[in-house]
Amino acid sequence: MIDGLVIAALFAALLRATAPILFAALAGMLSERAGVINIGLEGLMLVAAFFGVMGSVWAPAWFPAWPIGTQLLFAALLGLSASVALALLLGVCHLRFGADLIVAGIGINLLAAGATVFLMVLWTGDKGSTAQLVSLALPALHVPGLDVWPLLDALLNGDDRRGHHLLVIAALLAVPLLHGLLMHTRFGLRLRAVGEHPDAARAAGIGVEGMRYAALAGSGLLAGLGGLYLGMGHLTLFQADMTGGRGFMALAAVFLGRRAPLGVLLAALLFGACMVAATQLGRFELPPQAVQMLPALATLAALVLFALHERRRERRRLAASFKRWRSSLAEPSAEVPR
Repeated sequence: MIDGLVIAALFAALLRATAPILFAALAGMLSERAGVINIGLEGLMLVAAFFGVMGSVWAPAWFPAWPIGTQLLFAALLGLSASVALALLLGVCHLRFGADLIVAGIGINLLAAGATVFLMVLWTGDKGSTAQLVSLALPALHVPGLDVWPLLDALLNGDDRRGHHLLVIAALLAVPLLHGLLMHTRFGLRLRAVGEHPDAARAAGIGVEGMRYAALAGSGLLAGLGGLYLGMGHLTLFQADMTGGRGFMALAAVFLGRRAPLGVLLAALLFGACMVAATQLGRFELPPQAVQMLPALATLAALVLFALHERRRERRRLAASFKRWRSSLAEPSAEVPR
């Protein structure tokens, strides 16, 4: 039973580490399926975390008569609005003014990193974190009646038995919902058409730019949920650069998962497991710099292995095509009847 409880605790830690990466990876997948690679995921998560935390600080002071649930909703909407606005700014830079997507995405990340620290110093006087402020946390969902089954209770309610965080559950539910949206709705069909054959979609009367703006807005919403979890779930404060490269891990997960929701989930779980392993290794007498390098090294290794796999797959495809061509040449041509 002790071993089972340890596994349940590690499972809960895996879900906590995976949730923000999964949200950002789904965000990157959504925009990429529309033909827009969102390099600014890191920045979108940062602004959502910052404005979500600040909204949870301001709401009790500005609206003391509101119930706690409404104050939390206000904070969440403020963080998500900031993330969606920044994603649309990326769209304006690229779709309206023709800026390079990579350069514009890097600019969004730098803007978010600098602006959040600047505003934190301006509003709190601290450039490190908002730990001196009292901020709210989004709730967890607890499944009652599992006290008699300790292992099941630990799996479904987390290692602290308080329940898994609301956004952890939302991240897992977002995978089938996004699959259904992309594969079984008219909007998803148009979105995929815009990403795969924009000229044909334009000829069919589909507004390519409008669909790409919509995909970027959805990308900002999903990445913002990942940022909210960091600031109002995983922690109840904002720290400078608190995303810690999760946005770039999410970009890697998009391509490792072959731009499919289930594949993205598996890739995000891989990176989440690396972060949990890095946390566990931190207990040993190892250099902290080496431990902190583990998720980044895992990302690079996964990308290299993926590239090698794709190269071998392409070689096999070309070899099979060449073999079919050779066999077609070797076959005797049918005599044309007179």
